Order: sequence, then structure tokens, then C-alpha cells
Amino acid sequence: MLIESTLAPENAVLDETCPAGEPWTGLVKKGQIFRILDLEGNQAVDTLFYNAHDPEERYSAVDTIRRQGNLYLGVGSVLYSSEGRPMLTIVADTCGRHDTLGGACAAESNTVRYALDKRPMHSCRDNFLRALSHCDCARQRAMSKRDITANINFFMNVPVTPEGGLSFADGISAPGKYVELRAEMDVMVLISNCPQLNNPCNAYNPTPIRLLIWNG
Repeated sequence: MLIESTLAPENAVLDETCPAGEPWTGLVKKGQIFRILDLEGNQAVDTLFYNAHDPEERYSAVDTIRRQGNLYLGVGSVLYSSEGRPMLTIVADTCGRHDTLGGACAAESNTVRYALDKRPMHSCRDNFLRALSHCDCARQRAMSKRDITANINFFMNVPVTPEGGLSFADGISAPGKYVELRAEMDVMVLISNCPQLNNPCNAYNPTPIRLLIWNG
């Protein structure tokens, strides 16, 4: 189901662009609306959410999948925390489906999936580690690599095969597609605007995204 937003960018309290392949962190307060916009299309956006007051409570893929009975996220999906509490709700979406299983690319996975010479390539795990080491909102919370868990891949198309495996397919997003989430608690957002070049999740060409926040 696709639902467009009624929110105007000129009314946003935050409007930033995250460059291709780079990390981003930010805070979204309870009741605020957070939009992730795919500027050029087919860009995977690896995302983690944490309780802004206690980052040991964070997005749980297991709880979210189990509670909604669906592997994919869309309008109406509630993102649950490791404590079983609602963190965010998807309230608008013009893409239609977002992945919960594909995980974040890393030096190790690039080596296993593609080739040994892919190991030095920049990855989402590198982005997460960089953000946790250098961004104030992560350092103030004493976060480290132990806080990197299973993430959401917004706009990414990862079909499950009949045999139960995963395949990285061409994206179903397009320029200007977006997803909006309402925060049900104060959350810290950690994004890797995926730098992957080895599969079609980014159309083999990482591109920038736009991030906006509105007051509720």
C-alpha cells in the first residue's frame, strides 16, 4: 500500500542531505515525523534506531517481524525495540516495501559474496563504526561496535527464494520516493547511506539521500 505525505519540506525543522556512501546520525523526538527520501532512485539506506535515553534498547528485527507477521516493512508497520516497545510507525510510504533481512555489507561479507579483492572496499559496517566513533550523539552515549545489530534496509529489494535463501535484486524505488516514520519514543538514528558497488541494491551507483524532520 502506498500513501503520500501531506507534509511540506518548507515546514521541516531539519532538512539535510547525506552524501552517497556516507553515514548520518540524528535525534528524532517522540511525536516527530522523520522522512528518508531517495533523491536519485534505487539507493539502499541501512538504518538502526536506538532509544535516545538508553541505547541498550534498540530496534529489534526479530520482534518487529514476529509482531507484524511480515518480513517486509510498509505503511502501518510498527518498529519494535529489544524491550518489545513500539519505537516508530511508518505513516507514509511511496516505495512500498523495505527489507529487514539483508543486513549491512561489511569487509567480510564482501569477501565471501564477491571476491577476496573486494575486502578493502568501503562498507556499511565501516560507516556505522565511523559514526559511532566520531558523532557527538553516539559518543555521548558511550556507544561502540557492540551496539551494531540487525538493521533495516530502506528501499532495498531482497526477495526470499522458494528455497528460503536471500537474493539481492534490482531496487523498486525511484527518484523522489520516500518513507516517513512517526517516533513513538525519543530515538537516535544511525544511517549508512550504503556504498555497495557489487550488487544491484544501489543500481551499482551510490547516490545521496535527503533527510527531513517535522514536529508532530
